[in-house]
Amino acid sequence: MTLTKSKIYTATEYLEFEVNAEGRHEYINGEIIPMTGGTPNHNDIASNLLIIIKLALRGKLYRTFITDQRLWIPQLNKFTYPDVMVVSEPIQLQAGRTDSITNPLLIAEVLSQGTRSYDKDEKFTAYRTIASFQEYLLIDQYAPSVEQYTKISNHQWIFREYNNIGEIVALESIPVEIALTDLYQNIQFEAP
Repeated sequence: MTLTKSKIYTATEYLEFEVNAEGRHEYINGEIIPMTGGTPNHNDIASNLLIIIKLALRGKLYRTFITDQRLWIPQLNKFTYPDVMVVSEPIQLQAGRTDSITNPLLIAEVLSQGTRSYDKDEKFTAYRTIASFQEYLLIDQYAPSVEQYTKISNHQWIFREYNNIGEIVALESIPVEIALTDLYQNIQFEAP
């Protein structure tokens, strides 16, 4: 299938295209949108977070995924690829699919200049329509900074901010603590 800018695609057409595509694409309101590649800092931060979480949850009933795992947001019929996603067992998949998760507990996005507003606003709004979704981390790649949003009830979230490399983020949805020194290990900060 060849993409046409003005065409509106069905979710079925998107999934057919995505299975055979060389890169990753999001699906939003009938549009297939190519995702840009990440920087070394972006990839290192996401990898560091994945390692911290996987080690802390070893032997527990959770699964942890990084960048290539597709998430389906049923209420909006939207597909996206979070940087890091934690799912409580058992994994729930889109009906008829084996590659699109529907029950994330925690999602983390590493912010870039190009995606910062989208991740903070539109993506977070979409993620909040998922009943299982309990916690959101926004991680800056240009300076030590983590924003943590924790659901306390429907339509009510607590916000915490961490800007000191010596701080520890205590996650609420899973039994994990993240030291910013570990999260930002080997990162050389550059201006955005």
